[in-house]
Amino acid sequence: MAESAALNLPGLAAPSRRLPFFVDVLRRLVREKPLGLVGAILVVMFLIMAIAAPLIAPYGDAQLGAGRRLAGPSASNIFGTDNLGRDVFSRVVYGARVSMTIGFLAIFTSTLIAVTIGVLSGYFGGAIDILAQRLVDAFMAFPALVFLIAVGGMFMDARIPGLPAQGLFSTRIVILIISLGLLFGVGSSRIIRGATLTVKSSTYVEAARATGATHARLIFVHVLPNVMAPVITLATLGLGGVILAEAGLAFLGLSVPPDQVTWGGMLRSEGRSFMVQAPWLAIFPGLALSLAVFGFNMLGDALRDLLDPRLRTQ
Repeated sequence: MAESAALNLPGLAAPSRRLPFFVDVLRRLVREKPLGLVGAILVVMFLIMAIAAPLIAPYGDAQLGAGRRLAGPSASNIFGTDNLGRDVFSRVVYGARVSMTIGFLAIFTSTLIAVTIGVLSGYFGGAIDILAQRLVDAFMAFPALVFLIAVGGMFMDARIPGLPAQGLFSTRIVILIISLGLLFGVGSSRIIRGATLTVKSSTYVEAARATGATHARLIFVHVLPNVMAPVITLATLGLGGVILAEAGLAFLGLSVPPDQVTWGGMLRSEGRSFMVQAPWLAIFPGLALSLAVFGFNMLGDALRDLLDPRLRTQ
């Protein structure tokens, strides 16, 4: 009774329950960032498409005889068919699986590289920082497209023991994932370094250091959790760039093995050859690629605004 009376007294309010971090971000995304919400819906749609491809696609990605050759969009083949009679809708759906797999694994690799270089460089400073930043400068001076084409050309026929020559996790795809992760990770490490320098000089880190906390404890308990906001933003924005880069390499014939279907590969093999005769072969893979990149970019921009305290107050 006393507690309830106290809560009803003028000037006193019941303490509000704080929402979990991700729930709060989702709530603010829905209320404040309509374009970010559209991007999130597109991202979820493509993720469902990639995970449930066999359930969504009416035909296999390489199944012949799905309809007559070069048939336009119809009730039986909503995206039409290609020059071999394969269903374009099914190939677009299966292409999402390959593109999303490469994108997420490459971003996971790039995040590990960016966090490792950025946190160690920013936290320890001195010779480690100077050496790391000079290596980053040297790598960033090399044109990104030239780097990807060079890696793709040199290792196109390479074989890594234990990895298959064909399939989603073949040697060629693993090398592609590593090269994309290295390219995006090294560039992102500078942003993580800047965030680490800010956190490192904060009062609570200095207090923890004064109590005798080890470097490992300071990094994993105090620094890493407080640089997660830029990490999440960079990863989301980077996914669109990785998917677009993979599509560009696939268009040049330097991406996945021939047995794997990707949006860029569809644009190269069918879309370019039949641009005038069957424009749907280029329109639908290109539309899927554009929507995926748009979705990740809009979601990444919204998360940057929601997670960055400086932008949040503007």
